Amino acid sequence: MNATMRRVVIGTAAVSMALSMAACGKAGDKKNDSGSSSSGGTKASIGLLLPDNTQTRYEQFDRPLFEAKVKALCSGCSVQYANANADAAKQAQQVSSMITKGVKVIVISAQDSAAIKSSIQTAVNKGIKVVAYDRLAQGPVSAYISFDNVKVGELQGQALLTSLGSKATKSSKVVMINGDDADPNAAQFKKGAHQALDGKVNIAYEQSGLWKDTVAAQKMSAAITQLGAKNIAGVYSANDSMAGGIANTLKGAGIAGIPLTGQDAELAAIQRILAGSQSSTVYKAYKPEAEGAATLAVDLAQGKSISSLATETLTSGSGDKVPSQLLTPVSVTKANIKDTVVKDGLYTVKQICTAAYAKACKAAGLE
Repeated sequence: MNATMRRVVIGTAAVSMALSMAACGKAGDKKNDSGSSSSGGTKASIGLLLPDNTQTRYEQFDRPLFEAKVKALCSGCSVQYANANADAAKQAQQVSSMITKGVKVIVISAQDSAAIKSSIQTAVNKGIKVVAYDRLAQGPVSAYISFDNVKVGELQGQALLTSLGSKATKSSKVVMINGDDADPNAAQFKKGAHQALDGKVNIAYEQSGLWKDTVAAQKMSAAITQLGAKNIAGVYSANDSMAGGIANTLKGAGIAGIPLTGQDAELAAIQRILAGSQSSTVYKAYKPEAEGAATLAVDLAQGKSISSLATETLTSGSGDKVPSQLLTPVSVTKANIKDTVVKDGLYTVKQICTAAYAKACKAAGLE
């Protein structure tokens, strides 16, 4: 609403009363300076629950991008935020808190997709819509947005094979460190990776790293003890955080020059790729995912159809059919850092190319 229109509304009591009862403004409506949506309207509260702060993406990218998009779509809407700090019980309490606060929609990236089911059911029973974010939570969720997670695993596996080159043989021993079994995405990443790797290399050691760098480092150490440092051809790590711990373990064991995968395109991972201690990552652009979730949340808060956004249907672990929006991931190696994370503005060359990586950046053409 522009300033002229706003003065007219203020001067007309009947119109003002009508607008105060309207729903929040349409996605994309311009904001006015009163804090309400451009159509006037009651305020809607949206809850955002993220799973942990060990992965840098959630606090650094997902949360601010989500909050900014909600504000842009609906200036009368507010975001109530909480982070579970990798504690499933804490996240269940946070859902209860959101219910008490009277939110209209909860957007949740489940710390434990099965454990959160009863909390989601309680929220839905109270008339709250639930959007599963990045991880497909169990229970009657209204929508799900993420990336094609099987494709992520396939990209990781293929990147590992590409890095192995002629060493990608059925006798080549590969270590697999998967994600947390409580996260349904972990199973999908694992499935995709196996589709790419099975029959092409020997997966000689496979364990869960629980999405924790410390646990992944311990598992890598056990793999080295079991297989022998000289017998490991490459390592599949389901994400970058764990890859960091694995890289440190490999370095400590005197192992260098073998492929190591990752996921999330964390800044430290990009730098490891340049330095040669990690071979690849998977870039899942945070902006379209976070903004897509915000759009779904605002539309649900306003009672709008989301059929044009969630065009696919997935079945959750609880058997619920969930309207879904799946985005496309991209494999990142040293060769395309400039054309992916730099081009998209995720990181600047200055952020990547600190003094410790200046030489590697120059060699890679990042100047």
